[in-house]
Amino acid sequence: MFKALVVEKDEDSGKTSAGVKQLDLADLPDGDVTVAVEYSTVNYKDGLCIGPGGGLVRSYPHVPGIDFAGTVEASDDERYSPGDKVVLTGWRVGEAHWGGYSQKARVKADWLVPLPRGLDTRQAMAVGTAGFTAMLAVMALEDHGMEPGHGPVLVTGAAGGVGSVATAILASLGYEVAGVTGRPETAEYLKGLGATQIVPREEINELVKRPLESETWAGCVDAVGGPMLARVLGQMKYGASVAAVGLAGGPQLPATVIPFLLRGVNLLGIDSVMQPFDNRLRAWQRIARDLPMDKLEAMIRPATLEDLSALGADILKGQVQGRVVVDLSA
Repeated sequence: MFKALVVEKDEDSGKTSAGVKQLDLADLPDGDVTVAVEYSTVNYKDGLCIGPGGGLVRSYPHVPGIDFAGTVEASDDERYSPGDKVVLTGWRVGEAHWGGYSQKARVKADWLVPLPRGLDTRQAMAVGTAGFTAMLAVMALEDHGMEPGHGPVLVTGAAGGVGSVATAILASLGYEVAGVTGRPETAEYLKGLGATQIVPREEINELVKRPLESETWAGCVDAVGGPMLARVLGQMKYGASVAAVGLAGGPQLPATVIPFLLRGVNLLGIDSVMQPFDNRLRAWQRIARDLPMDKLEAMIRPATLEDLSALGADILKGQVQGRVVVDLSA
């Protein structure tokens, strides 16, 4: 028997509820590899799945948790053996397939990545889907020509999960980082991660009539979308790129094509869910190399399975700073 956070739906009322329950190995879904989960984390999608209505969940009962790290217990795939340390993000695990809010998980071998040297399972989930997405964004910007010394790189939603890791990675790589936040109390936290400039959200969250403003940013990791992204596009330097990773400010993009046509600005979409294995491995290896572990430690907020219902609500309200690490052994 083992513990898991289980979301259930009352068929009469249609309401969902989440609670910690005891499960058996026989309850787990089909898969090639059984993992003893050591750590998971809290993402926006997890908040949706835990909260009233079930969010992205399609069948019940359900175990949320879109990422996890742990140790292989059993494997029907030759790529993995008992004792191997692995990490999982994406593939709709925690949404369509039972996820990481459980002390045991059974998944397809194709969904796993071997934990790279230099990272333990706790650190891997301090990174989690958010940090993995941040690394994908940095890689995409670099693949499109961004280099240190070209000018400041903007990170929107900088105090959130993606933004925190992006800020720390960029600063470690030698970039000048400007962090956008709507919470003034996070300024010192962001400076501790390496941000050299704090941009109040209200300064950049409103559309202007001019499609182009002064060329300011040499790159941008955008976790907000909406009007803020539209504004940022008009502030990019010639040939610079924006990596779009989120939509906290809404899915609409009230922009013009002028920045693309007159400044050659690139808008790069970052998907972390269906990334091919080779790029996943590349990203995790870069994380182990380029993310300062002391900065990562400063982001961590510990939690247990029993804390998840409240944390799920908090992250939907934008009230979670840094990276929540859920200890499944607690």
